[in-house]
Amino acid sequence: MLKDAVDFSRFKRVLVVKLRHHGDVLLTSPVFTVLKSHYPHLQVDALVYQETEEMLSGHPAIDQLHVIDRRWKERGRRYQLAQEWQLARRLKSRGYDLLVMLTEQWRGAMLRRLLRIPYGVVADYGRRQNYFWKSSFTHHYPQTPHRHKVEFHLDALRRLGLQPHTDEKRLCWITPEEDRDYIDRLLAERQLEGEFLVVHPGSRRPHKCWEPEKYAALIDRLHQQGHTVVVTGAPSPFEKQLMAAIKANLRHPVIDLSGVLTLKHLGELIRRARCFIGVDSAPMHMAAAVETPVVALFGPSKLDRWYPWLSRYEIVSSKMACQPCSQHGCANSEFSECVASIGVDQVMRAVERIKTKSLSVGAQLVEAVDGG
Repeated sequence: MLKDAVDFSRFKRVLVVKLRHHGDVLLTSPVFTVLKSHYPHLQVDALVYQETEEMLSGHPAIDQLHVIDRRWKERGRRYQLAQEWQLARRLKSRGYDLLVMLTEQWRGAMLRRLLRIPYGVVADYGRRQNYFWKSSFTHHYPQTPHRHKVEFHLDALRRLGLQPHTDEKRLCWITPEEDRDYIDRLLAERQLEGEFLVVHPGSRRPHKCWEPEKYAALIDRLHQQGHTVVVTGAPSPFEKQLMAAIKANLRHPVIDLSGVLTLKHLGELIRRARCFIGVDSAPMHMAAAVETPVVALFGPSKLDRWYPWLSRYEIVSSKMACQPCSQHGCANSEFSECVASIGVDQVMRAVERIKTKSLSVGAQLVEAVDGG
């Protein structure tokens, strides 16, 4: 027993803060599950950016989901301050006993002090070493190398004396009934009555992405083998450009649903798919959450930190000595040679293996390619 473990049985409300991107937010979902599973009396709230709200909405262990709209500042300083003040008042009214800060923004230190939350836990971040930051939290925990992000999040609870059980670590993705109905109608309209594969080529980070010519060749090969392929993507300018380039190189028709689905729609579509094929991205983590087998292309990203969590998957990656570098492409050029060196044959073999073999959950099968 830790000498400074907290007594959760005396707490009423906990605030969990994750101000990051979509995939990062989804990977916090087991934290809420664990808290509610061990202490059902707790009211557990989340604070996230508004654009990532759908990653946690509907989670049965979350009582209230608070959001920060980063567009507040676009309407002027006065409007932004008014919205921040209203948010602070709402949070203050909740009377939190514990702040679980899962990112390193200064907002976490300010929230604990402003809201007078008795306890606060945060990781040791290298760039946050001054007295104000350190003294703003009662508990700190180390960042362990080669540790998946889910376990890193759960380490916050371990530091407080709460040990998660294995069956509580799954990601949680909830699709509302109206969104399931929408996908039912969409599949009927597109005559997708049998099995289909989802290919999601894009990412928020262009340097993670494969070349459009190879995506097109992969989709054509899958079509020739009798697979129905659905391509999806975000409505961002980069992903629109990527999808246009892919379609320009296709020889066979493809069902294009890029830019037209909400996150909840996309999650439900991936749930219905036989397999998900894509790069390290939020939709890849969504596929893991809904237990759809994943074929993931990895380049500069740290595989041990971001692989599809507790799912059946195959990783296709180069074996270049510089991997992982976590740079935005080679020399931050937005072009990653380690991704470009992946061949269509390697991805095809991974797809066939994951379709025909019964992989154990969490299996890490890596198709390595010579990096030149």
